[in-house]
Amino acid sequence: MSHFNVVDYFFWLLLIIAFVMEAWALIDSLTVPEGAYEAAGKWRKKLWMIVLIVAAVVGAAYAVAPAALNASPIALLIGILPVAAFIAAAVYLADVRPAVAPYRKKNGGRGGSRSGPYGPW
Repeated sequence: MSHFNVVDYFFWLLLIIAFVMEAWALIDSLTVPEGAYEAAGKWRKKLWMIVLIVAAVVGAAYAVAPAALNASPIALLIGILPVAAFIAAAVYLADVRPAVAPYRKKNGGRGGSRSGPYGPW
């Protein structure tokens, strides 16, 4: 790590930000009920969980690699795996998350809410 310059640290920061986004997508997908994906016309929850777990693992490996392996962050960032992991998380956050938002459990999953998927009833 002693041979890293400012540009290397910048690209390493990009790898870390990508991992945080992939972890956020994974954690967010855990809070969505199973039927919400099908109701919104998206892939099943299990498939999204597999995709996002793989994306988070790849993102974590690439975020740690510059320190653990003394690898160049620029060379790591332009590889196909971190880019594919980032795209998977971005698709979930930009397309799937808004589509399943109306089906989320309100009030932390507790009852008492008088609101359906299309508004109050």
